[in-house]
Amino acid sequence: MDTDDDVERNVCGGPLQECGTEPLTGFFRDGCCRTGPEDLGSHTICAVMTPEFLAHQRSIGNDLSTPLPQYGFPGLVPGDRWCVTARNWLRAHHDGVAAPVVLGATHRAVTELVPFEVLWDHRIDVPDDPGSLIDPF
Repeated sequence: MDTDDDVERNVCGGPLQECGTEPLTGFFRDGCCRTGPEDLGSHTICAVMTPEFLAHQRSIGNDLSTPLPQYGFPGLVPGDRWCVTARNWLRAHHDGVAAPVVLGATHRAVTELVPFEVLWDHRIDVPDDPGSLIDPF
């Protein structure tokens, strides 16, 4: 039985929520932005992909769009939820293209690098239709 101390927490202090399973995300590929000593990149931010964020990640050498079937990676599209590294998300923030953040699914460990106020400024309630996040123009 889990005790309260065993529950991983999000940046708001509540239990860590699932980020996404289609595609399956997380450093441990369990749908959550959990972290541990093995996760050197700190894949702790649950971000909703946007065209701008995906393009930025490609430009810094982190191509999240190209499928890699040999690793079971389908490639991401706008609207997908994905556990991204704190450092790459923060770099995108500094460059003005940070992806929206699902606070309930973002691990509290991220605040060691990214201030909570910055995450709060990029918070999003994910709609039932994530396709609505795509700018048609």
